[in-house]
Parts: sequence; C-alpha cells; structure tokens
Amino acid sequence: MNVISNENYPLAGRVALVTGGAKRLGQAIALRLAEKGADIIVHYRNSRAEAQNTVSQIEALGRRALAIQADLTSLSAIRQLFVKIEKQLGRLDILINNAANFIQSDFAAVTEEVWDASLDTNLKAPIFCAQAAAPLLKKSGKGVIINLSDTGGLLAWTDYLPHSIAKAGIITMTRGLAKALAPEIRVNALAPGTITMPGDPSWWEPHFIQRAPLRRTGNPGEIADAVLFLIQSEFITGETLVIDGGRTLSSLK
Repeated sequence: MNVISNENYPLAGRVALVTGGAKRLGQAIALRLAEKGADIIVHYRNSRAEAQNTVSQIEALGRRALAIQADLTSLSAIRQLFVKIEKQLGRLDILINNAANFIQSDFAAVTEEVWDASLDTNLKAPIFCAQAAAPLLKKSGKGVIINLSDTGGLLAWTDYLPHSIAKAGIITMTRGLAKALAPEIRVNALAPGTITMPGDPSWWEPHFIQRAPLRRTGNPGEIADAVLFLIQSEFITGETLVIDGGRTLSSLK
C-alpha cells in the first residue's frame, strides 16, 4: 500500500489501537483516525460482527485494519493482544483506551461483583493496556495514549458510584502515566458528557439539555475530533479535556 503523507493524512504510516472499537463511540474514533491516514486495530470482546463491519469500513478508506478479540479484564489476555499486534503489524503508535461498561448501582446496592466488573473494565484494563503498549509506543518516536474518562469521574454520579470512582481513577492515572512515560510517550484523557447515538434511551437527551449551558447533547464526531486534536497536540500531556457542553458548570445533579 502506498502511504500518502500530506496535510490531508496527518496520521499516515501510524498504527492505532482502539479498544472497544467495534461500535458506538469507539467505532467513530477508529473511523476518524483511519480517515486521517492511520491503520487501525479494532479491539472487541463480544461484538465480532460489528468489529468486522468496522474493519470493512476502514479498508474502504484505503487503510489497513485488523479486528482482534480480547477480554481486557484478564492480564494474560491483554499481554497476548499486544503480542499479536507486534507480530501482525510490527508497530504501535497510538493507544485509545475506550473500552468501558456502564453499570448502575448506588452505594447501598454495590456488591463485590458490581465493584469488580466496574473497576476491572474501566480502570484495571486501561492501565495494564498502557503498560503492555509502552514498549511499542516508545519505539514509535511519537507514542500517544488517550484514555476515555467521562463526566461521572468529575461529578461522582451517586446512581453509578463504582463507575464514577473508576472514571475518576482514569484522570489520576492519566496524570501519573504522563509523568512516568515522558518524554517518549504523551498521555492525555477525554471526559465526554452525554453523547447520544441511535438506540439510546429517549430520556437521555432532554435530561441532559436542561442541565447543560449549551442546551444540547454531544455527538460521536465531536469526540473523535477531540481525540485527533490530542494526538496532534505535541505540547500537551497529563491533561483531561472535558467535552460536555458545559454540563460540569451546572450545580444540578
């Protein structure tokens, strides 16, 4: 494949892994990076058909794409994922820690199973993915990690308490990794507000609009644009970019 390197393809020649890249927000990020020239590894856990569909869309853009299954709650599975990436693509330049779950549980209802499910997927997986990716990212010369937190990590949603704790941990993890991995690797995070997509509950949008100064929800393209911004902003590290229409400015719950 001929690599076109110009202002329209700023990521040409680079390889990006998007965890949870088969659908929804992860898919939007994967496609945006492919549009800008990157080859993409689409990680998935159970969404095999959606992952293959995303791969087909990326290949239609003229980029290489590979779908790899892994259970990121398992440390051995994480390590095997990066062995496969090195063996099949030979490099990694960008890690997008997007895979997540969203389990509702207030304090009185928190069980050990809910706690483990929330923390293992939303916090344990990203830090061990970063650890496994670091040797490859250092070889890149322009290694980048972007972690997906959300406004729950800032607002501490009482109905999603383990989730909020995990996402707050992502923010601190980002700052720590930015120091630990500098100067070879930059590490930043995004904290999206409500991002609506087809199939979302009908009450999400009006519920959010009444609480956000911009009076609208976000869309996946806006988050994908923010990911691209952080990849290309070479003097930013350790930061969390909040993209929430001003939601965290509100005193409402």
